[in-house]
Amino acid sequence: MSGVELGLAVIGLLLVLIALRMPIGFALTGASFIGLWVMMGWRVAWGSLGVIPYQFAANWVLSSVPMFLLLGFICYHTKLTQGLFNAARLWLSALPGGLAIASIFGASGFAAVSGSSVACSATMGRIAIPEMLKARYHPELATGTLAAAGTIGALIPPSIILILYGIIAQIPVTGLFLGGLVAGILTAIGYIIVILVRVKLDPSLAPSTSERAPMSEKMAALKETWPVILLIIAIFGGLFSGVFTPTEAGATGAFTALLIAGLKRTLTVKAFIDSILETVTTTSSLIIIGIGASLLTRFLALSGTGDFLSAAVLSLGADPMVIIIGIVVLYLILGMFLEPIGAMLLTLPIVLPIVSESGFSLLWFGILLCKLLEIGMITPPVGMNVFVIKSVTGNLISTTAIFRGVLWFLVMDLLMVALYILWPDLILALPAAFG
Repeated sequence: MSGVELGLAVIGLLLVLIALRMPIGFALTGASFIGLWVMMGWRVAWGSLGVIPYQFAANWVLSSVPMFLLLGFICYHTKLTQGLFNAARLWLSALPGGLAIASIFGASGFAAVSGSSVACSATMGRIAIPEMLKARYHPELATGTLAAAGTIGALIPPSIILILYGIIAQIPVTGLFLGGLVAGILTAIGYIIVILVRVKLDPSLAPSTSERAPMSEKMAALKETWPVILLIIAIFGGLFSGVFTPTEAGATGAFTALLIAGLKRTLTVKAFIDSILETVTTTSSLIIIGIGASLLTRFLALSGTGDFLSAAVLSLGADPMVIIIGIVVLYLILGMFLEPIGAMLLTLPIVLPIVSESGFSLLWFGILLCKLLEIGMITPPVGMNVFVIKSVTGNLISTTAIFRGVLWFLVMDLLMVALYILWPDLILALPAAFG
């Protein structure tokens, strides 16, 4: 059996293991290890299993992942971002669908300190959905808005997906963060347009209110947003000015969040322990998946399978635009069944060489990929954000109703993907401006 044939067989084995519901990190590691063993012997296979995990885990940029996760979990458990929604609610209540729009603003602000789509949906869902239902908003609009708004959490930095992509693709994380910031803002604007259009077409979705908060109350609410504003300045001011590395920015943010929570008297022993435990658990699962992906990358390179697949795609003579559309369709399908980070690390060893050989910017592709993976968070049957919102609402709203609620936002997401593809400079202009 040639190296390429073995490589294709290992990919087939990997797909079978995933179909059998084996955790994706173990499936990647197991299939790659078997491939290396058959191709080069057990000594090389065991040697790779000893060296590659260390090489991956010892990457300095990877150390930013637990720091940003800790920052997000501290903000979540100590309720540092609750003032965001309250301020947005008071200032935007006069707009059609004002509470839903306030949810988008609140989610965007929380995204800047969490880097997690699921955490964003869970946190803002608990705050905003009861308010919208109390104001007689249609349940599908209320829940669909929060499920979609959560996807902003993985676009606006600090994004865990972009950090891992930067490590694999060897792209500066700061540049990816700048591109993700643009994509996140565009997504938020797109979602607000969806809400305005829907409520304009059917005002019964979001009944207007005649109550107007006095200016003194609005200004008092703005003051309660200071924790998030301070965190954003501390993290991104240092990161984009070059004072901090990504790891130092994450550590500074986590430490600043602890100080703020202490000042606000919301930092309890339980909140601190829960934040630490969730950070350790999430980081461990990400590292296991990343190690498996690194082993697969090494195996595909040694067997020649990666080069074979890239050459096979490029030999079809397809226009680069056709290739990128094919990749978009691939990730939209994968997103229906796999969680984002697993889908990314599973496919990057094969997809990255194709993207690079086709002449596309790897920085631009990283942002496009992140957007595609987040679309998978709200598409059936395994839209994770939808099930997070379902857990928040309990039996009040069915899962089917929440999926119906995100449909309009999915249409906007696909329009955004088309926008990124047709005008890549939308994403690349800000990173280029900062060098």
